[in-house]
Amino acid sequence: MQRLYDFLRRHPTGVDSFWAVLLFGLGMLQVAGGYDSTGERLTAVPTVVALSAAVALRRKWTVPMLWVTVGTGVYQLLTGSEPNAADLGMLVMLYTVAAADVARWISRSALGVGLAAPVLSLLRWPLHEDTSGGETAFTVVMLMVMFALAWVLGDSVRTRRAYYAQLVERNQRLEKERAAQAQVAVAAERARIARELHDVVAHNVSVMVVQADGAAYVMDASPELAKEALQTISGTGRQALAEMRRLLGVLRTGEPQESEDYVPQPDVEQIEVLVEQVRTAGLDVDFQVEGAPRQLPSGVELTAYRIVQEALTNTRKHGGPDAKASVRLVYFDDGLGLLVEDDGRGAAHELYEDGGADGAGHGLIGMRERVGMVGGTLDAGPRPGGGFRISALLPLKKK
Repeated sequence: MQRLYDFLRRHPTGVDSFWAVLLFGLGMLQVAGGYDSTGERLTAVPTVVALSAAVALRRKWTVPMLWVTVGTGVYQLLTGSEPNAADLGMLVMLYTVAAADVARWISRSALGVGLAAPVLSLLRWPLHEDTSGGETAFTVVMLMVMFALAWVLGDSVRTRRAYYAQLVERNQRLEKERAAQAQVAVAAERARIARELHDVVAHNVSVMVVQADGAAYVMDASPELAKEALQTISGTGRQALAEMRRLLGVLRTGEPQESEDYVPQPDVEQIEVLVEQVRTAGLDVDFQVEGAPRQLPSGVELTAYRIVQEALTNTRKHGGPDAKASVRLVYFDDGLGLLVEDDGRGAAHELYEDGGADGAGHGLIGMRERVGMVGGTLDAGPRPGGGFRISALLPLKKK
């Protein structure tokens, strides 16, 4: 049924032609049996043909077909060809003009002609002689009401179409604005990540410099200490190189303006402190650590901390006053797993669809960018049974 409806919508002229053929048949039947002389029949045939053609082409050439309809009415008045079934096409054309996207003066002029048509028709073809004036007036009024209703119905359809078109345009504009906002959020988040990774790399390089100076100082007196320093330099250098590779893909949009932008970055060990702060703020949080804790690359530790921070913030914002949360850290041989869940109301649909954006901090966009920077994976969405779940896997080496 839907396919048939779509087909009919794609072929409006075909649908109108069907009704035009039906109207032509009814008109010709009346011409064949409702007129007394051949001359009257021949005079009526052009009106049936013209009005049927106007109905068939009403949506393709609306204004020209309106003038064809008006001209047909004038032709009937001048030739005395009595109204027939094909004159129903006049109502159809009045509706079409009112519903179409044409100048308002054309639509209102069509209404005026439509309201005048019953009066002119009864003046040209009066009712029976024994018909009272009241009956004649009632007939005129009823015919005028029919023309008025046809115009009102068409005008309401035009208004509804215009309103729908505005809604579609507004929706498209909002989609474009949302996409632009998401791009801005991504760019801003990448700039922030770049600043944080800069701190990590700068710290590693500083350690390397200090160790190198120390190794040079004790090279002759204590070779073992110098060897240990060189080993530290080697490990720190590899870690710094890994962080630098992650930094290369970041497009930095601007330099920080305030010195407080450069602050010591948190790590996995501070997640417990973060949980305590959230508990103090009123959110019940269960915190568990599985596996053997160990030193992780600075970028991974920073990402883990930020994910937990943003997830608990979202729980406080969207979970409701009685929400409870749980944070689980799992140390694997080749990575770190994070699972943050809550039993609250859950986040809005748009927070986790198409990258997610909460309208303010763009939290999930930032999470995805951070996880992507370290080569990990992130899954965010509603939790079975209610609430929200964020799961992340952060590898120790970027894939």
